[in-house]
Amino acid sequence: MNVDQAMKIIIKPYITEKTFAMIENESKICFIVDRSANKSQISEAVMALYNQETTKINTARTIYGKKAFVQFENTEKARDLATKIGML
Repeated sequence: MNVDQAMKIIIKPYITEKTFAMIENESKICFIVDRSANKSQISEAVMALYNQETTKINTARTIYGKKAFVQFENTEKARDLATKIGML
């Protein structure tokens, strides 16, 4: 997957107080993603954009769009990525 395709799948990070707590407690970052994206496409997009391996992905459809809760191997990797994309 190239960067252009990945940017169409991952629209933006979703930032709230709850998602900040998820970074520290559960090693997860929340993204707003394309409605038609599946979990494997989201995982490939995270790898293409941020060079980070994912361990688990949960999705939910909300009024804000489709959210993807992406879990990483440990808290340090999640924190580093959150800092890199400007969440922290």
